[in-house]
Amino acid sequence: MKKEVSDTLGFVPQKDIVYNKLLPYADKLDGESNDILARIKDNLGRAVYLRELWPGVLFWTRKLSTYLRLYGRKFSKEDHVLFIRLMYELITIPRLEISMMQCFARLLINLLKKKDLLTREDLELPWRPLYELHERILYSKTEHLGLNWFPSSLRPRSTSKHIMVKLAQRCSVEGLLKALVKNCRPYFADSATQEMLDEWRPLLCPFDITMQRAISYFELFLPTTLPPELHQKGFKLWFDELMGLWVSVQNLPGWEVSLVNLFARLANDNIGYIDWDPYIPKIFTRILRSLNLPVGSSQMLVSRYMTNTYDINHVVIWIAALLGGPSKQAQTQLTGLFNSISSFLHPSNHGRWLMKLMKLLQRLPACVVRRLHRERHRSPTWLPPVPAGHHLSEQDIQAFVESMKQPVLLAMFSKTGSLDAAQALQNLALMRPELVIPPVLEKTYPAMETLIEPHQLTATLSCMIGVARSLVSGGGRFPEGPTHMLPLLMRALPGVDPNDFSKCMVTFQLIATFSSLVPLVDCSSAVHERDDLTEVEREMCSASAEFEDFVLQFMDRCFALIESSSPELTRQEVETEKMTHLESLVELGLSSTFSTILTQCSMEIFQVALEKVFNFATTNIFETHVAGRMVSDMCRAATKCHPEKALKLFVPHCCNAITQVTAHEEVLNEEELDKELLWNLQLLSEVTRVDGDKLLPYRAQLLQTLRPTLHLKCKRGYSLACNLLYHSLRATGLIYPKEYCSVAGGFCRPLRDYLPIKDWGRPGDLWNLDIQWHVPSEQERAFVFEVLDLLLKPELQRLQKYAQGEQDMSRDDVLQSLSIVQHCLLGAGSLLPPLVGDPIPELMHSVVDLDETNLYTGLKYDTSRENYREIICRVMRQLLNHILEHSEDDTKSLFAIIKIISDLLQFKGTHRHEFDTRWKSFSLVKKSMENRLHGSKQHIRALLIDRVMLQHELRNLTVEGCAYRSIHRDLLRDILRLSTSAYSQVRSKAQNVLFSALGTYNFCCRDLIPRVLELLEPHRSDVSQQQFKGALYCLLGNNTGVCLANLQYWDCIGLTWPAIVRSGLSTAMSLEKPSIVRLFDDIADKIHRHYETIGVDFSIPDSCRSVALQIVTSAKPSTGRPAPTEEEIQNGQLILEEKNSDSIQKYQRLVHDLVDCVNDRNLPWKFEHISVGFLSLMLRDDTPLPTPAVLYFVKSLNHDSLLVRKVAISAVAGIMKQLKRPHKKVPISPKELCGMSVSDEVIAGDRPDNQWLLYDSSRLPRSQQDWDDCCFVEKTHWGYYSWPQKLMMYAPAEEQPKQSLNREDMAESEQIIYDHFSDPVFINQLIQFLSLEDRKGKDKFSPRRFCLFKGLFRNYGDAFLPVLRPHMERLVADSHESPQCCVAEVISGLIRGSKHWSYSQVEKLWAWLCPMLRKALANITVETYGDWGTCIATACESRDPRKLHWLFEMLMESPVNGEGGSFVDACRLYVLQGGLAQQEWRVPELLHRLLEYLEPKLTQVYKNVRERIGSVLTYIFMIDVNLPRTRPTASPRISDFTERVLARLRPLLEGDEEIQNHVVEGGAEGGQDERTQAIKLLKTVLKWLMTSAGRCFSSAIPEQLQLLPLLFKIAPVENDDSYDEMKQDAKTCLSLMSQGLLYTEEIPLVLTVLQEIAGSSSWHARYTVLTYLQIMVFYNLFTIMSNRTAVSDVRAIVIQLLEDEQLEVREMAATTLSGFLQCNFLSMDAEMQGHFEALCKTRLPKRRRKELGSVVDTIPSADLVRRHAGVLGLSACILSSPYDVPTWMPQLLMDLSVHLNDTQPIEMTVKKTLSNFRRTHHDNWQEHKQQFTDDQLVVLTDLLVSPCYYA
Repeated sequence: MKKEVSDTLGFVPQKDIVYNKLLPYADKLDGESNDILARIKDNLGRAVYLRELWPGVLFWTRKLSTYLRLYGRKFSKEDHVLFIRLMYELITIPRLEISMMQCFARLLINLLKKKDLLTREDLELPWRPLYELHERILYSKTEHLGLNWFPSSLRPRSTSKHIMVKLAQRCSVEGLLKALVKNCRPYFADSATQEMLDEWRPLLCPFDITMQRAISYFELFLPTTLPPELHQKGFKLWFDELMGLWVSVQNLPGWEVSLVNLFARLANDNIGYIDWDPYIPKIFTRILRSLNLPVGSSQMLVSRYMTNTYDINHVVIWIAALLGGPSKQAQTQLTGLFNSISSFLHPSNHGRWLMKLMKLLQRLPACVVRRLHRERHRSPTWLPPVPAGHHLSEQDIQAFVESMKQPVLLAMFSKTGSLDAAQALQNLALMRPELVIPPVLEKTYPAMETLIEPHQLTATLSCMIGVARSLVSGGGRFPEGPTHMLPLLMRALPGVDPNDFSKCMVTFQLIATFSSLVPLVDCSSAVHERDDLTEVEREMCSASAEFEDFVLQFMDRCFALIESSSPELTRQEVETEKMTHLESLVELGLSSTFSTILTQCSMEIFQVALEKVFNFATTNIFETHVAGRMVSDMCRAATKCHPEKALKLFVPHCCNAITQVTAHEEVLNEEELDKELLWNLQLLSEVTRVDGDKLLPYRAQLLQTLRPTLHLKCKRGYSLACNLLYHSLRATGLIYPKEYCSVAGGFCRPLRDYLPIKDWGRPGDLWNLDIQWHVPSEQERAFVFEVLDLLLKPELQRLQKYAQGEQDMSRDDVLQSLSIVQHCLLGAGSLLPPLVGDPIPELMHSVVDLDETNLYTGLKYDTSRENYREIICRVMRQLLNHILEHSEDDTKSLFAIIKIISDLLQFKGTHRHEFDTRWKSFSLVKKSMENRLHGSKQHIRALLIDRVMLQHELRNLTVEGCAYRSIHRDLLRDILRLSTSAYSQVRSKAQNVLFSALGTYNFCCRDLIPRVLELLEPHRSDVSQQQFKGALYCLLGNNTGVCLANLQYWDCIGLTWPAIVRSGLSTAMSLEKPSIVRLFDDIADKIHRHYETIGVDFSIPDSCRSVALQIVTSAKPSTGRPAPTEEEIQNGQLILEEKNSDSIQKYQRLVHDLVDCVNDRNLPWKFEHISVGFLSLMLRDDTPLPTPAVLYFVKSLNHDSLLVRKVAISAVAGIMKQLKRPHKKVPISPKELCGMSVSDEVIAGDRPDNQWLLYDSSRLPRSQQDWDDCCFVEKTHWGYYSWPQKLMMYAPAEEQPKQSLNREDMAESEQIIYDHFSDPVFINQLIQFLSLEDRKGKDKFSPRRFCLFKGLFRNYGDAFLPVLRPHMERLVADSHESPQCCVAEVISGLIRGSKHWSYSQVEKLWAWLCPMLRKALANITVETYGDWGTCIATACESRDPRKLHWLFEMLMESPVNGEGGSFVDACRLYVLQGGLAQQEWRVPELLHRLLEYLEPKLTQVYKNVRERIGSVLTYIFMIDVNLPRTRPTASPRISDFTERVLARLRPLLEGDEEIQNHVVEGGAEGGQDERTQAIKLLKTVLKWLMTSAGRCFSSAIPEQLQLLPLLFKIAPVENDDSYDEMKQDAKTCLSLMSQGLLYTEEIPLVLTVLQEIAGSSSWHARYTVLTYLQIMVFYNLFTIMSNRTAVSDVRAIVIQLLEDEQLEVREMAATTLSGFLQCNFLSMDAEMQGHFEALCKTRLPKRRRKELGSVVDTIPSADLVRRHAGVLGLSACILSSPYDVPTWMPQLLMDLSVHLNDTQPIEMTVKKTLSNFRRTHHDNWQEHKQQFTDDQLVVLTDLLVSPCYYA
């Protein structure tokens, strides 16, 4: 096959679309594709070579995308590589406009998608340009200042409604870049991994935001598909390092999710090359934790666990990759995982975690199937194969399916619906049908019998549909499958029920699915004729005799459904005759199911069915809206299958009936027609939708029927006749397949040669599809034109006369004629050649051709006949003019004309929206019936034929890039006129046509924009309000199409934006009309949302042009044109330079225009706001803003309107950034800085080579000399993990730009700012505005204002301080919220802006700032402490601490000194914490000093100070992390601190008395005993433990363990809020600690402590141990299970506590035991059962009668306790399986029942257990009953039925 292709094409195509070969005109396509490809290569290459990005390159890349859609990758490998290299070069042009980048990126992704086509030898792509692109867009330095507008960056004026849309779009750029890297990744060079590690390792500082960035880069970029021999250069370089990091991180930081995604991808790409076994328990433990399942009684989740959970899509990939292999460990853990979560899946449980679980169930089987496909069925590619030893074996699959079966069957009836379960079953059935299908059948049969549980029926049926294909095809594993098919079909029939909509639909779906897989042929005679059949086949043959019966019964059911749905039965009111939505769905289900059944029938069954449906249709008369539609659909289905047989019955019958009635003249003029006539018309119009050549024999009858009926007076009558006309024309004029049978050639063959049951469930064979196409013959074309001449021509003549005023027509007549015209155009559209006209020049110049591509769609146009499209076009334009002048209110005719114009422009036989819905439904059906295991297009034949037909329609619809001709211009101007007409409905219909046309014709927007803007001219007085609104709507556009107001070209927005603003002066504009105000809001909003910075530099680098030259000159197919000449190249360069300077000019002109508008005094305020908004979009980072705009924005800082002031603040901050002088940076090697060699091995944390970075009070720069010598490193992450190769540092001061300029040296814009900010009056006004309150209590520190001040002080040094100083001093003294907030913003801006000031300036600054800050902190209030915290944190962010040593020393000056009360102390600590937290690991000295200072103060009495100290401690110890390869920290360590604290808590640990919180708040210090001090200390320590639970990266388990006994002592048992703070805190701490993730080596330590506490004297502590254990075990399930001794320790604790003397503890132990049994942590073995049964048999002492009045003995005897323990143990076992009955359960129930009459509390326990058993097993009691013997059932029934009162 490949060979002959290369002859026509001249090359071997990479991979073309196979369906093209099956089209009826396939032989023409090779030539066509070669022509198109040659033109694309020539023009695309030329455009790049001659430097024309727009329109040339963009136009031709779009053509290339279309080519990919139509032909697939039909080009040679050389061309493929060249296209990829060209696109890659284009995307990475540094200053490329972002919309172009997206366009090229989408194409590149498409070219790279099929990675098996190109190997690593064919293609290598560099990774760094993509990384730079990422940095530039996703981490843009200028975006937040409004200097770069990316699609979707958050705009200042967006409302919350749009934030969601924003996220979606943000994701679109981000998602696009991610997809781009993902597709380029396999082709990165061998050395890429090492380079990436060198680049991003230095960012790995876990306390810093850069950590997230580095890890997400790793996740995205690291290549994992290297061949095995290169693994040394690939993942082996980083695997241990990152895996170590992941294993040791405990508190789920945000970046852990990215690591998991990376590991999942690595595992999947390298199955068998990595030994995961040591990590498997940890992996599964973390997956289980990530599901956030609720466990234990009092559940407190750390909020971070909710947000940063793993992405299930990646988790399932990871699990699927771990399965198999020699050790089988993963499968064991997976079974454990499903056992532990299966009870959560029971339909009675519901919660926010359920969606996650369902997703896990649905995705996991799909992943395993994908892996199996890869190992067994995929054709080998260059990607490394899975080594044979690691393939999934048969027993692996068996084990996997068995572990998933139970959970999935439970999930069938879940509250979220059965779809997830159905998809999971579909994939499981592909692997092991014999395991999965029988249980589903067991649930389905009873569900079909019951009438009372419809939900059960719909759930089981939808699962049956999922497994249908595996069931029907039988095969070696499940040969008896097909025998279930007929019973299922017969029992499904009652589901066709008019009263239950969802049941009806799912039944239709089931019947259609099964019948599309199976030929419905009666093969029963084959049993006698053939002797080569197996037993199952004989059974199938004899069963197939029932098919006929089934079809007839199904038809009866359908007839009943139809009769019960006529409108007079279902509706009271008569007006709404149209179908309701539900009815139309039922109609669709019914017709498609029936047509599937008939397609698959044998001829004998078809004959019977046809007669039945014919009799039903002709003996009744139906109304034509609901029932009539359904019946005629069934008749259509019948005629479509075998047209000759059916037409013979229907056409003569209907035609006679119609002719008889219409023979009477008066009928033609009746308003209400006879029902019989309408019904026959409807029937006839549907049965003519068949193959055209079968219709021709009846053409005379059809024409005879059409002529009178088209002119009926009754609207319903003539519209049915129009349908008939339309269907007859379509049937004869289109190309389509004639049959969709599941076996090529049909079933009408003798049984001896062909046995249909062999074809059950068989896929279609793509290479022998043998499609029967209908291609219009000469006679059919003649028939079409005959009809047009006969019926269309007279209508057009009438309309033309009417339009010229020569003949009068009523409105109804006009409408009737238009309806005929429209249906003729729709019916014959495919045979009418498109409109022609002269192309319109002058719209766009280009160095390459921009002409349209015409595709051949199987029909040659016949030019000898009249071109009706032209005639209709001419008449419609005349008619439109006539109507608009004489009767503009005839909206119905206008609607019809709009529809006709839209079809004239675009209709060639199919409509876009119909195509889209068909494509969607095709994908759905494909998904529900595909076979992912064998893959490679194993679909059923009907689906494949459908796909080929869709390919034909796609060719028909491809119209992008049509040339814009004069005729189109005329029609679009008519449409534009209608879009601004007086009636809103006419306007909106016309606008929709306009918007879809705008996207079709090249550059037509440029022609139409001026015409729209004319209507907004302020000087015109002849524009009505309707026209004004229409014009605005035309600018706004719809959701999907082009938005004229915001085309991304300078020449377009240069016209539209000023016009929109100036339209505020128009007479038609009135702000009183809310609709107009809303329109302006929407337009402004849309522009703000969709504006992207438009480029001003369109140059193309030479690397790009060299690739382009290769494309132009490459052969096969060669372009046939010489390479561009020198002259053309020179010319291209000139045009480019002209275009660039032109862009800058247009940019400046637009800004000037907008500034002029704003300064126009007459402009209403609304429009001033709009234009200020537009101006703010004009800031860029590559060209400074023109001075008039700078002046305007600086003045607007003091504008009256708050909105304008806010925009101005942002804008001026942006302008400051534009004016910033670049500081020179020089690369320095870290060796020189630290003066020692840097080790190559990665060691993180405090090392000798990063000592010099740390804050050291003995070496602070306190003089000019020290300051200059000191090497400041501003970013906090440098040096923590490893050093970069070269560190970029600022050059010495003498090489930097001059700081304090004189006014003369400044540029004009700088002078404007300088003058205003030096002016006291201006500053006075500004500060007044800034210290006004905006929204009471809502004002927060504003980052925008901070940026403004930072820019001021950075650009101008301390020039403005003298003016600002008095204001600041005044504001600091004012304790109100807004002034404080304002001064905080100024101060933080000042500190950050002083980055490059000289030492003398800085010193002066601090000398003045420190006292001021002291004053501010003394005045701090509840409202402002947050602002001051933000202020100091912002000031310290990314600054070297040695630069700010004044600030830190000032903040450390005794924060908790009691001055100003406890509140001020807490605030001072908060502010200090903000500053230190920003510095992370670089201030160990300060942290030590702070800790020393705080330790004596830990016994603080005030709650707010305690809480704050707790939080500060968290930050102090955050640096002490337990991560691999990390040196012990120089900062304070938790272990030392805990030792010191424990020493002070000793008094509490020794005594046994209860710890009461009896400390008086306040009280004299010092005079209290040790115990009281210890209690106060404990309160603070609790606060610290609580805050650190969610914040730190690793919990310090060994240290915290020493505090555990104390916490257990205090924590209360009941859930009662009235307890004091200390007890609540202790309880919270325990809950949080029990959820912590434990390292393997920590588990024994924890258990030792718990064992010790389990023996404690306080029963509260013993009780709490159990709740702690429950949560701890579940959250560390697999890690603990992998450690045998740990499991037996846990078991020992629980069994010991079952025999506790305290009743509550015993009960809790039973609950805990039952939970452990339920999640399979412990198993119910003989030993345990024996132990409990022995305990139960403990004899109780005889009761003695007490004398009256004697003290009752309250302490239970030891015997009673032991007996109760045994009963509790048995009851735990019973309750541990709430949804099924294991084999051991009946016996245990019998054992329990003996104790029903024991003394309390035993009796109570037994009763509770039995009632719980009854409650949980009630639903499926019929099944569960089978597990018991008859005697046991008798006993049980006695126990479970409550005794009668009257016995």
